[in-house]
Order: sequence, then C-alpha cells, then structure tokens
Amino acid sequence: MTDVKELIIAIVQPLVEHPEDVKLTEHETERFMEFDLQVNPSDIGRVIGKQGRVAQSIRTIVYSVKAPYQKRIRLNIVDA
Repeated sequence: MTDVKELIIAIVQPLVEHPEDVKLTEHETERFMEFDLQVNPSDIGRVIGKQGRVAQSIRTIVYSVKAPYQKRIRLNIVDA
C-alpha cells in the first residue's frame, strides 16, 4: 500500500467511534508533504492517546512507509 492517505485512514478509522467523521487533507509545503487529520471532537483523545502514544505510533508507521513523494511526510492531528 503506497497510498499514504489510504494508510492513515485505514489506521485511524478502527480507533474512533465515528469513522464517518474522519477527514484527511493533504498539502505541500517547501519541506514536507503534510497530511491534516480531523476526527470527531469526541474521538480526539482516542487518536492522540495517553501522553500522545497512539499519535506517535501512527506517525511512526506512516513515516516508515516508502512514499512516492520527494519530500518528507508530516502528519498533523487537527483539533477542530
């Protein structure tokens, strides 16, 4: 699975109570290919986890995937 967007969604949707509210947008900056993840406000704690452990685990998996981008990948969890 080389599509990073699909990978992030596949990891996050089983973690949350409202999988239909998972939104992922991507944009490019000078140094990074950035992915902004939004979830239902009641699910933000599930995605971040205690002391940020779940978020760090998701980032570790996403950052280790060989991506078709020339830039590094960055995953931002947006608290709407």
